[in-house]
Amino acid sequence: MKFYTISPKPHLKLRIIATLIDYGIYFLFYGVYLYIFDENPEPGEATVTGLMVLPIVIIWFLYFVVLESAHATPGHDIVKLKVVTDEAAKPSFSAIFKRRLLDPIDIFMYGIPALICVSKTAKHQRLGDLWANTLVVKASDITEKEVIF
Repeated sequence: MKFYTISPKPHLKLRIIATLIDYGIYFLFYGVYLYIFDENPEPGEATVTGLMVLPIVIIWFLYFVVLESAHATPGHDIVKLKVVTDEAAKPSFSAIFKRRLLDPIDIFMYGIPALICVSKTAKHQRLGDLWANTLVVKASDITEKEVIF
């Protein structure tokens, strides 16, 4: 039987880099999409309304929730971070979704809530991680012990 012990570390630089990569890719898609499907003739005031907003939400869901539940987002994969549960298991799809629902709080407040939570919580979790009971760790933060009976 295998037991896993997690000693999470903040990994602030890696988390910031991963977030910048992930949201950089997403906002690149967002900007191109707005440029292509802009309904407002005024320059600098792009607008998309109605059903044309749906692909933006779908791409966010596919990029952040589906990719992370399958393996990892490109940003997390590049910096070698992964999302796990308290028991070092792969989180459920619903846990990943809950975790990502609170991203706007971090993003629109310039990451300040995330920085405060990561530096002040015992397991270095941000708001989404606290709600979903997940941790962001490197593989080296997980220690595996095998017990033979």
